[in-house]
Order: sequence, then structure tokens, then C-alpha cells
Amino acid sequence: MSGVSAISVLRNRNFFLYTLNSLLASFGAEILIVAIGWRVYEISRDPFDLALVGLAQFMPHMLLVLVTGTVADRYPRQRILMFCMLAELACTLGIFLVATASLTHTWPILLLVSALAIGRAFFGPASLALAPTLVERAQIPSAIACSTAAWQLSSIAGPALGGVLYGFAPSAAYSVALAMALVGTFAILGIRKVEEPQAREVGAWDSMIGGFAFMRREKVVLGASTLDLFAVLLGSATALLPVFAHDILVTGPWGLGLLRAGVGIGALAMALFLGAKPIRRHAGAIMFVTVAVFGLGTVVFGLSHSIGVSVGALIVMGASDMISVYIREVLVQLWTPDSLRGRVNAVYMLAISASNELGAFRAGMSASIFGAIPAVVIGGICILAVALLWAIWFPALRKADDLTAVEALEPEDAKP
Repeated sequence: MSGVSAISVLRNRNFFLYTLNSLLASFGAEILIVAIGWRVYEISRDPFDLALVGLAQFMPHMLLVLVTGTVADRYPRQRILMFCMLAELACTLGIFLVATASLTHTWPILLLVSALAIGRAFFGPASLALAPTLVERAQIPSAIACSTAAWQLSSIAGPALGGVLYGFAPSAAYSVALAMALVGTFAILGIRKVEEPQAREVGAWDSMIGGFAFMRREKVVLGASTLDLFAVLLGSATALLPVFAHDILVTGPWGLGLLRAGVGIGALAMALFLGAKPIRRHAGAIMFVTVAVFGLGTVVFGLSHSIGVSVGALIVMGASDMISVYIREVLVQLWTPDSLRGRVNAVYMLAISASNELGAFRAGMSASIFGAIPAVVIGGICILAVALLWAIWFPALRKADDLTAVEALEPEDAKP
């Protein structure tokens, strides 16, 4: 175990190709969304259409949550990813052709975005469930740190690259996104077949709700998943960064870019550190402490009138959030039997998506009622309260120690 790190995990050919696919798929999606947003607003000049783009991305995850997880547990996950990548290639090409044409309405783009989101809804649970089967159990923490670092890199650099490429030429942005999807497809095809246990034959409804039933029964998984849901839902300040950059810090667009980069820089740096030095002991306690640090950082950011202090607070927030995300994902993967990983990950991803979307809505509503500074400070206090309450309500999660010491669950534990 002492020699396990992100570098050693990436020497595993299958996991390297998996990580390459995850990186390119996320990178291409970020570039594509930037290009789509600009093109949609260019056509309609209506901010509501931008809201529809976000809605088109979120709704498939919510409406298909029972189906996507069940599919990931009943069929070979590598094959699911291959079909999803082919669908992403087709949708990206379609968006390229439609968006570069002379349009007077945005609905053709929105339809293709919805189709793309359907493919991503199936891709997510299958991808998360496949990863632990590609490495040894002791390597799972380092593997998750590595894949999370790839996601953070794409979320930081993807929008920036998308903006640069679109500014150079719209076709350049779409072409690069298409090329990344193509290479990502070949990466999935290159993974050697991994034997995967299939879900047992049970009633269709019992099978579909298996993820919810398992999470309700296993308090560690339930606590880890809902901790992020309520902390982000009640305390997220990301949606208010433009308000702070424009009205409070008075920095202009460059300041907004700096603020947005702060969270990503902290998260990426911590992800790289965790890849080299995975957390060994006291995982549950560390997770609750880092959530509390995230809450304190949110309060400091809300009270700050200095760009340096604000960026520093956001870097700390990004790093602390990365630690809690890392521990949470490792716990969810290790405590979930492979036959249920698809369904549990589908619910887990829905919770994350809902917390981000609804958290942004909550932040905007709070700011409109109380003002931006009180809204962020109250949000930070709410995060602290969530950390305290969850530590009390989920003692098994609080006492979780060695991440790799959790024994694999037996098949009878996987019943839906």
C-alpha cells in the first residue's frame, strides 16, 4: 500500500485509458458548452435561452436516474461507455453543423444539447462504476484522486480554452471538442475487457430503486452523499462571484476570472497532492474538519473587501472541498458492492447536480433578499451547522478510519 500513488496507478494500461477518456470527455464538454452558450445568446440575445441550456443539461439526469443506474449494473459498462461516446461524437458533430449555420431560432441547438445530456446521463454512472474494477482495491483512493484531478483540470482549463478557440473561430472550438470526443472513444475501445458481475434478477421496480434502498440502509454512503448535497445547497457562493467582482471588490472581468480560478487552483493542487499522498487514517474525521474549513472560508470570503484575501479564501475553499470530495467518493465506492455501483452512483451524481443547480438558485434568491454579503456569510454558517449535525447523526461516517480497510460487501449485502 505504501507504494501506491497516482503515478503507479496510471501505469495500469486500462486505468490510464479510462482516465484519458474521462479527461478528454470532460474537456471537450467544457469547450462545447462555452461555444453553445455564446452561440445561443448570439442568436436570441435572451438570457432565458441560456437558462434553457442549463435546464437541458440537468433534466435528463433527473428524469433518467432510475434507468441509467440500472443499465450500468445490468450491462457491460465498457460497452455502455462506448455507445455513449459514439452518441457524443454524433451530437457534437450535429451541434457543430447546426450552430455554424444561419439560424434564427435556438431550438435545434437545444434539442441536440438535450440529446447530448441523455448520453452523458448514461455515461456518468457507468464510468464511475467501471473505475474501481480497473484497479486493485488498495489502489482505489489514488485512482479516485487521479480521476478527480483530471476532472478539475478540465473544469479549469476547458472553459478558458473554449473561449480562446471560439474567439479565434467558432469552427475551431467545435472541431477541438469533436477531436477530443473521437480520441476519447478510441481510449474506451482500447480498454481490455474486464469481467463484471451482473445484477441479480429481481423485479423491475425493485431493481431500479436499488440505489436508493441501499443508500438508505447504509448510513456511511447516505451520510457521505447527503453531506455534500446540503452543504453546497445551503452554502454555495459560486453563483455570486460576479456580484462580488463587480460591486464589492470592484475589479471588473479580470477579477471575476481570478475569483473563479481560485477555487479551481486550490482543488487541482490538492487533487495532485492526494494522488501522490493518499489519506491513510482518520478519513471520517478529516472529512468533517475539511467541510468545516470550507464553511469558515466561505464566511471569510463573504466578509472580505480585498481581492487578495478573497482569492486566498477561495483557494482554501477549493482545497478543503477537494479533500472532502476525495474521501466521500472513496467511501461511496468502497462501501458499495459492484453489482449496485451503477445505481448508487446515479443517485450520487443526481445529488451533486441538484446541489449545484439548486445551490446557485438559493444563493441568488438569498442575495436578492438579504444582499450578497449576508447571503454568503449565512451560507458559510449553514455549512458549519451541516458539518456539526452530520457528525452527530452519522457516527459511523465520523468514525471511518482507514479508507482501504473497508471489506468488500458480500453479494447478500447487495440486495436492493
